[in-house]
Amino acid sequence: MVVARYSAGIIGRLMQSLSGVGLFLGALFFAAALTPTLVPRSYLTQGALAGACFAIGYGAGVLWRWLWHYLELPEPPPRLRFATNMVVALGCLVVVIVFLWRAAEWQNSIRAAMKMEPVETAHPLKTSAIALLTFFALLALGRLFSLVSHFLATQIRRVIPPKVANAAGLLLAALLFWSIANNFLIRTAFNALDSSFREFDALHEPERPQPIAPGKTGSTASLVRWDELGRAGREFVVSGPSAAEIGAFTGRPARDPIRVYVGLRGADTARGRAKLALDELKRQGGFERSTLIVITPTGTGWIDPAAMGTVEYLLDGDVASVAVQYSYLNSPLSLLFQPEYGAAAARALFAEIYGYWTTLPKDRRPRLYVHGLSLGAMNSEQSAELFEMIGDPIAGALWSGPPFESHIWRSITANRNAGSPAWLPEFRDGRFVRFMNQNGPTVSAGAPWGAMRVVYLQYASDPIVLFDYRDAYRRPPWMNAPRGPDVSPELHWYPVVTMLQLALDMAVATSTPMGYGHVYAPEHYIDAWVAVTDVHQWSPDALAKLKDHLGKAARTATSDNASGYNPYDDRGG
Repeated sequence: MVVARYSAGIIGRLMQSLSGVGLFLGALFFAAALTPTLVPRSYLTQGALAGACFAIGYGAGVLWRWLWHYLELPEPPPRLRFATNMVVALGCLVVVIVFLWRAAEWQNSIRAAMKMEPVETAHPLKTSAIALLTFFALLALGRLFSLVSHFLATQIRRVIPPKVANAAGLLLAALLFWSIANNFLIRTAFNALDSSFREFDALHEPERPQPIAPGKTGSTASLVRWDELGRAGREFVVSGPSAAEIGAFTGRPARDPIRVYVGLRGADTARGRAKLALDELKRQGGFERSTLIVITPTGTGWIDPAAMGTVEYLLDGDVASVAVQYSYLNSPLSLLFQPEYGAAAARALFAEIYGYWTTLPKDRRPRLYVHGLSLGAMNSEQSAELFEMIGDPIAGALWSGPPFESHIWRSITANRNAGSPAWLPEFRDGRFVRFMNQNGPTVSAGAPWGAMRVVYLQYASDPIVLFDYRDAYRRPPWMNAPRGPDVSPELHWYPVVTMLQLALDMAVATSTPMGYGHVYAPEHYIDAWVAVTDVHQWSPDALAKLKDHLGKAARTATSDNASGYNPYDDRGG
């Protein structure tokens, strides 16, 4: 009984110390966070998001009240203030209940667009509990910051005027918290993650034995050692289709595709790994194939099998591809901590391959393409500079799921033709670059191309493509009508909240079914590669059968490997 009274007293004092204006704005932010964005959310992620939004709204309300008092603006009478607070509190409670009640309906609007089974409930009680825990954790952190700031200001007031001391205390507290977070928490976490990912990358999978054929990367005849390839590299070099598999499906003669890969352990520098990749590519006869593709992988070195298997089938295996690893970390961590590594590695590899390719007779060298998915697409964009290729251009590029920070993609999207949607732009007459989604390109297949073909494959439900920090204060253009076919019609823009929702969407963008979010499907890669490589030997019926064949195989493999969240899995990231 004593403990219960004591706990009730603590809770009562805590509730009395809360800001009424803060609770009002927090409730509105909480309610807005329950509305749909691009990717379906579980009650765990929904609760954490709603709690964080509540905390941000509460903080905005506290700041507003502080500013009101600081400016010495008139206060309403106590009775009127109490009555107003009661009405506002009741209204907020009604809004929260209504939005929690509709949360399942909103999540199902996303799931319907992605052809997923609907959920019966959004678990409002669990969502609310997680939200409260998140809010109070952030509230405690905020109050700790306030105490530290006040303490520092009190000490400084001994030597400088109070208002200047208050500002100095606030600044010093911010610097202190940032220094602790950046130099201790973040760096410690980074070192632990880097070590963990490095150890995972070095693990040998018993289901992937070392290749025996001397023409394979990692074999005893290869310039690249099997144990230096890394986990992603070993998966890439042994998982491609064989000539027999391709020929059995097409009924035509086929060749074994050439796949060259150099892991981080292959050499000490990006240039050294690029030179090793070039030597291995020449050893395997990669420049004697009809098509050569320079790939920039994702953060961990992962290469999407849906991207490469499709083009190898389309071109009867007469393809060579080459890639080098630049990080152990998955793409989000690599982008945060090592943003320069990927661009430098992509640039080094392209320079080596392109430099040698230009020395070959034009009538006997392969058509040269570049490719990347997600972070790989952004770094691949930076691998070549247009002015150096004007005299001898490559054949083209396929970039899928380009992150919102991709400079060329951003410039083209911003300068798209008037009337074309931001989620599937049209750029000038389509001779240089075209955009594609689940339904193919907006430009007709018979429209003429220029000397170089560039295709962006992206989905309207991919938050990694569509996220923008400016979504905090302005409605993103991709929300305008018409919307993408895989976007919920219930999606609306709310200041600050929408940006946070999309930031969370990015973290779970690969949890969607294949063909939505940030999980790109083989059938859509087929359409993209047909456009980029100008394939003619496939009839529409044959292409449809290939899409069905590779699509079923990819979905079966994904289903077999779906054992929950894996932080090392960089699938699409």
